[in-house]
Amino acid sequence: MTKRPTLTTEAGAPVDDNQHAQTAGPNGPVLAQDHHLFEKLARFNRERIPERVVHAVGSGAYGYLETTHPEASQWTKMKVFASVGKRTPVFLRFSTVAGSRGAADTARDPRGFALKVYSEDGNWDLVGNNTPIFFLRDGIKFPDFIHSQKYDPFTNRQEPDNIWDFFSHSPEATHMFTWLHGDRGIPASYRHMDGFGSHTYCWVNAAGERYWVKFHFKTDLGIRFLTNEEGQRLGGADPAHLQKDLYTAIGHGDHPSWTLKVQVMPEKDAAGYRYNPFDVTKVWPYRDYPLQTIGKLVLDRAPDNFFGEVEQAAFDPSNFVPGIGPSPDRMLQARLFAYGDAHRYRLGINHTRLPVNSAKGVPGGASNYGRDGTMRFDDNGARAKNYEPNSYDGPAQTSAPYDFGLPMSGTAGPSARVLHREDDDFVQAGALYRVMSEDARTRLIETLAGGLSQVSRTDVIERSIAHFHNADAEYGKRLAEAVAARRR
Repeated sequence: MTKRPTLTTEAGAPVDDNQHAQTAGPNGPVLAQDHHLFEKLARFNRERIPERVVHAVGSGAYGYLETTHPEASQWTKMKVFASVGKRTPVFLRFSTVAGSRGAADTARDPRGFALKVYSEDGNWDLVGNNTPIFFLRDGIKFPDFIHSQKYDPFTNRQEPDNIWDFFSHSPEATHMFTWLHGDRGIPASYRHMDGFGSHTYCWVNAAGERYWVKFHFKTDLGIRFLTNEEGQRLGGADPAHLQKDLYTAIGHGDHPSWTLKVQVMPEKDAAGYRYNPFDVTKVWPYRDYPLQTIGKLVLDRAPDNFFGEVEQAAFDPSNFVPGIGPSPDRMLQARLFAYGDAHRYRLGINHTRLPVNSAKGVPGGASNYGRDGTMRFDDNGARAKNYEPNSYDGPAQTSAPYDFGLPMSGTAGPSARVLHREDDDFVQAGALYRVMSEDARTRLIETLAGGLSQVSRTDVIERSIAHFHNADAEYGKRLAEAVAARRR
């Protein structure tokens, strides 16, 4: 029989009794000298770290990204896509946006689709959603938007008044509201939904040619969704319903998979394209830039420890590798700062050295002059110099040219975006409504009316309905009738 390991204190000393605190006699008070008791309680008090401001409810799994087609190498020098058959380890975190820890993962909400690719050139983080679009096009509005979606400071609950008031003043969200309140707003499982990079990114190939790219992960199991009633019932019975489904499938060997496809736009096309290609509230129609298959994403291993690997996973869209970089997408530009800053607050400055976040694909790991800080749990650089340049053979820059310089003009300061010839806030929302089946339109109207009919201010209701009417006259008319019927 295998001998059980000895229970120890944090310092490694053996614990003689883990059932009884030290007291002044059998019936006396607890003694302050009971180090094990106070260490145990103090650690317990500090077990929780701040939850994510958004995407707090999450699940994750490990797997790999495999290159299946050679086309990508003509557009990018990313080593991940260098050759057919190449597999790169990944960690993928799914999440909801608005709920706090413990909220049901079956809520009607966008689903985060955050991918960390452990490449030999460093970690590449693609921090997307299960939607190809987003509510806003400028990151300066993001804190206000999330405040409108989160708990009200007085009622401490999500308030329809706040949600719809913000929307009524933000017509650019009409496309996303149509998507979110449609059938795909509650996926039946993480395995049965698509994932998207959502933003536009820049690819650079070995010849220095630049392309704009959008990433699409198409589920190989097909799209399945839950109705409002099914989502409420399943979430009420088990708030972690989708997480259980994911872990059960992986445990049974039913490994979820997605086909990676991209839309690629030559750099010179952007200026004359009919939509602003950097506006994340819009898609690029497939007829303009067809989907092209380049890879396969597979999840085949569940984490051994939820806190250590899922809760402490830190994704940062500014984690690029050679061959990929940012675009002028204003929402993306804001996220390049906000995500890394959130992790420095939640997890500390050394969060990048946690196993789930470390650059494990890089031979020898990350190498830089970062030192000290809370929870520095390695040798902290030992005797090596902590400055650069130095004369002691420390890590040095590559001096490779910067691939993502863009020509600029105009005056620095706050500015409205430049409109392209078919830019408006409603055309794509209307197109999305018109491609839905009649049954899907009916469910969409019922879902929208269910929230909008709870709003107390008539002017907010009228402004909101006007946005949908601008997208499609029938769409607005049906919604107005449904809201009026519910408010009688």
